[in-house]
Amino acid sequence: MKKAAEAPGTVDEYIAQQAPAFRPQLEKLRTIIKSELPDAKEMMSYGVPCFHYYMLMAIGVTKKYCSLYAMSPPLLKQLKADIKDLKITGSTIHFEPDDALPEQLIRKAVAFRAKQNEEKASAKKKKAK
Repeated sequence: MKKAAEAPGTVDEYIAQQAPAFRPQLEKLRTIIKSELPDAKEMMSYGVPCFHYYMLMAIGVTKKYCSLYAMSPPLLKQLKADIKDLKITGSTIHFEPDDALPEQLIRKAVAFRAKQNEEKASAKKKKAK
């Protein structure tokens, strides 16, 4: 009987537990997100690495893909022309582990989500006053 893997407690542990083919893509996604938004806090949430900046996005894997969980349908509408050749489910963008990551697209997505979340946080502060 196969022993279940222990749930990762950190982003490093999560990446280390993934199949070797997925690790470089996950590390690159992580690097891009952190370079675009250095103040984002890395954390594990719902079993996947998340980048918290008033909640931003998450990364993970499926059986076939590395995934960027955008958590924002408006983002995907904004990027519609840029993502037409990618696999999308809900508000998640999927990448083949052997394909080059669309770095500019990811940077654009991070910037959009950061702005979107800053606006939400600002609106909440105004409403609370």
